[in-house]
Amino acid sequence: MTSDDDSRYEAVCSRDARFDGEFFFAVATTGIYCRPSCPATTPKRRNVRFFPTAAAAQGAGFRACRRCRPDAVPGSAGWNVRADVVGRAMRLIGDGVVDREGVAGLADRLGYSARQVQRQLNAEVGAGPIALARAQRAHTARILLQTTSMQAAEIAFAAGFASVRQFNDTVRAIYAVTPSALRAAKPGRTSRHGAGASRHGSAGSGRLAAPGSAGAESGAVDTAPGEAGRVPGEAGPAGPVFGPTDAAPGRAGRAPGKARPEPGAAPAGVPLRLAHRGPYAVREVFDHLAARAVTGVEEVTGAPGGRTYRRTLRLPHGSGVAEVAERLGAGWLECRLHLTDLRDLTTATHRIRRLFDLDADPYAVAERLGADRALAPLVALRPGLRAPGAADPHELAVRAVLGQQVSVAAGRKLGSALVAAYGLPLPAADGGLTHLFPTPDDLADASLAELGMPDSRKGTLRGVAGALAAGTVLLDAGADRDEAEKALLALPGIGPWTAGYVRMRALGDPDVLLTGDVAARAGMRLAGAEPVDAEAWRPWRTYAMHHFWNAAADRRRAPAV
Repeated sequence: MTSDDDSRYEAVCSRDARFDGEFFFAVATTGIYCRPSCPATTPKRRNVRFFPTAAAAQGAGFRACRRCRPDAVPGSAGWNVRADVVGRAMRLIGDGVVDREGVAGLADRLGYSARQVQRQLNAEVGAGPIALARAQRAHTARILLQTTSMQAAEIAFAAGFASVRQFNDTVRAIYAVTPSALRAAKPGRTSRHGAGASRHGSAGSGRLAAPGSAGAESGAVDTAPGEAGRVPGEAGPAGPVFGPTDAAPGRAGRAPGKARPEPGAAPAGVPLRLAHRGPYAVREVFDHLAARAVTGVEEVTGAPGGRTYRRTLRLPHGSGVAEVAERLGAGWLECRLHLTDLRDLTTATHRIRRLFDLDADPYAVAERLGADRALAPLVALRPGLRAPGAADPHELAVRAVLGQQVSVAAGRKLGSALVAAYGLPLPAADGGLTHLFPTPDDLADASLAELGMPDSRKGTLRGVAGALAAGTVLLDAGADRDEAEKALLALPGIGPWTAGYVRMRALGDPDVLLTGDVAARAGMRLAGAEPVDAEAWRPWRTYAMHHFWNAAADRRRAPAV
């Protein structure tokens, strides 16, 4: 036993949801692994093992708890902070690279040998790339089983499995039931047994989770001997709970712009509830996205508090439309994905999570920034403030160029004109969504005559698009942030603001401070902060930026006296 493990056990005893996704614990006497906030009776310390990932627990022979659904927690914020090969690999695996390109493709993107990647992942997270991708496939399969009427064979391949046999074996290994039994335990079904006994073996506390706590909000599921699990999403005292790619009650999705659903899909889309950790400042995120929504690719409908953000997605196997509701659940955002190819479900979900910064750790951010005299009042004013990322890093880079030295509204207008001229039209409009954003190939040699901006800026945009198309600037999920910023700065017309903005949003770097940004400087002056203080804000300077931006916006909105 180590002191770190003792600290983890204390988090398990207190059912501390702040650590969900940061580590997992398994119980030797039951063969089950859980999230730290699992509401079951606390197991004895001598029976507990700790793992950094769900895949590591699965690799050690443990199966997922049906009560707390450890496969449905937010991702670790550590992978966004880390810029090393392990952090980059975890982001790429989350984006589905192993499923599409194999371990060799992952290693090639990272610039390491497959053996080196395997060794480093095993050492750091307890599982190799295949095991991590397998865990992700299993979760996708569960979503499709419980939300669609697709045949099991269709689900197997849509989730990324190489064969139906592999699919069946994996589901049985991870969930301890067959795919048909997992489908029978879909949201809305009731159990024959009712909510009941502990799974873990007593530690003597017998304590139950209070209503409203994570895991106290689901109904019971049919249990294996010695288990009392729960149906994902079945309503309890405070309603259903779903995880990072977890399915809300409903069925599968339609292709954007198509009047008829694809075979095996229904018009409603794939309904998900995307988990987040801690408080979530949803109004500020929707305000940020609404102010920058590009006509044809994005739209925000409804009144504040009940808005829906919608956007088109260009995906590896097709296209899609994502819809995210502003109304918060008990630890989740409601999302619906309409996909032309359900093999893109994992990738689409990962990209929306990045856009909405759902894997952030607001507790760690608040602890660091709240210790600063100038930032403390801003942190208290907006608990859970997030830093929106990007659904498409290439799109974000182009939009960053359009936003150079102009207002947010002017940059949005230029982006809308660009989409109208060079975007790919959907087969049919879907509400206000009409196009996919143009690719770098579409723009590298475009005249851009339709855009009302200087020729020098047009040249910069073509240069960035050409570098992205040629691969001389890499902005994928696992890109080396330092190298990407260096490559951007080498392009004519790209300065520190543009390169930093791309690093912050397209690459999800939580530690960027744009010292040349006019609005950020205004917010710093209002808060009484100085650039010299910024070292103390690491590694969360991106969140400090958003606090300053919001402080400046508050001042602009304040009535004159």
